[in-house]
Amino acid sequence: MKLRNVLLAALLVFVVAGTAMAADTIKIGVYLPLTGRTAFGGQLELEGIQMAHKEMSEVLGKKVELVVVDNKTDKVEAANAVKRLIEYDKVVAVIGTYGSSLAMAGGEIAEAAKVPMMGTSCTNPLVTQGKMYVFRACFIDPFQGAGAATYAINSLKMKKAALLIDVANDYCVGLANFFKQSYKKLGGEIVSELKYNSGDQDFTAQLTEIISQNPDLLFIPADFAEGAIIMKQARELGAEFQIMGGDAMDNPEIVNIGGEAVEGFIHTTFPYDPSMTDMSPIAKTFTENWTKNNPDKAPNVNAALGYDSYMLVVDAIKRAGSAEPDAIRTALSSTKDFPGVTGSKTINATHDAESPVGIVQIKDGKKQFIGTVEPQL
Repeated sequence: MKLRNVLLAALLVFVVAGTAMAADTIKIGVYLPLTGRTAFGGQLELEGIQMAHKEMSEVLGKKVELVVVDNKTDKVEAANAVKRLIEYDKVVAVIGTYGSSLAMAGGEIAEAAKVPMMGTSCTNPLVTQGKMYVFRACFIDPFQGAGAATYAINSLKMKKAALLIDVANDYCVGLANFFKQSYKKLGGEIVSELKYNSGDQDFTAQLTEIISQNPDLLFIPADFAEGAIIMKQARELGAEFQIMGGDAMDNPEIVNIGGEAVEGFIHTTFPYDPSMTDMSPIAKTFTENWTKNNPDKAPNVNAALGYDSYMLVVDAIKRAGSAEPDAIRTALSSTKDFPGVTGSKTINATHDAESPVGIVQIKDGKKQFIGTVEPQL
C-alpha cells in the first residue's frame, strides 16, 4: 500500500510538472515540403524560420517551441500535417507553406479549426480567399502578374509575348492568367499559349512552335527546376527571345541546372536579395546574421520569407498579449507597417501582405537585383 501511494504521488508530481511546463511553452507549427518535388524551397524557408526562432525564442515570458512537419509536396499530406499540428501537437498558430496548392489544402484545415495560419510564399489568391484565419507574408499573383507585365511593356518595351504553362500546377496557371490579362490590357499581344504537365522533361515541341511565332518575350511561370530545363532547350533550339518568369524561379539552383542558358533571364520576386544596394536596416541585419551563421551559403529570398513569417506571428502574439488563437488572429488582422526583411508589411482586408514586386536578372552567372516595379492594375 505504501509503495502504491508513493507511486501515485510520484505520478501526480510528474503530471503537475508536465502541465506547468506546457503552460510555460507556446507551440507554433510549421508545415513545409521537406521532401518531394519542391523540397528545396521548403528547406530554405525552414532555415529562415529556424533562424528567426533562434533570435526570438521567447514571447510573453514563455518559451516558443517549433513543431515541424514535412508535407512531402503533397496536398493530402499537407492537410494531414496541419490536422496533426492542431489536434495532436496543440499548436496555437501554423506557418506554411511553400506551394500554393499545399497552402490551400492546409488552410482549409486551419480555417475549420479556427487556428491562424501564416503563409510563407504561397501567392495564389485562393489561399486566403474567404478565410478568417489564413494570412500570408507575401504579395498575391494578380499583383505579381501585373508587375511582370508592366515591366515587360514599360521597361523592356516588348509587345509580343508567348506563354508556356504547367497546367497541373495552380500557381503556374494562376500567374500565367494574371500576366496575360495585364499584358493585353497594357497593349501587348499574346502570340502563343502552350501547355505542359509537372514533371515533363522534353519541351522541344512546344518551344519549336513558340519560336515559329517570333515573340519578343517568353513568360514561363514555372518552378525553378523545370524553368531551367525549358531555358536550356530553348537556347539549344536557337531561341533569342527574352525569357521571364515568376517568384518560383527565385532559387540559387537555377544557374547550376541551366548553366549559360539562364544568362539574362528575368523574374519577379519578393523585394529581397543579397545583391540589393539599398537594403533596409532589418534586411542588412538579416544578411549579416545569415552570413555569420551560414558562411558557405548565400542568403536567399525563401529564407527571408520564412524569417518574416515567424516574426509576424510572434509580433502578433506580443501585441495581443495572449497566445490564444483568436487573439493571434485579431492581432494579425491589424498588422501595419511591420518591418520585414522582404519589405514593410501591412496585412490588408483579404489577409495578404501589401509588398512591392522586385525584379531580378541573371548577369554573369549571378542574380542581380534590378529594383522594384509598381504594377499597373
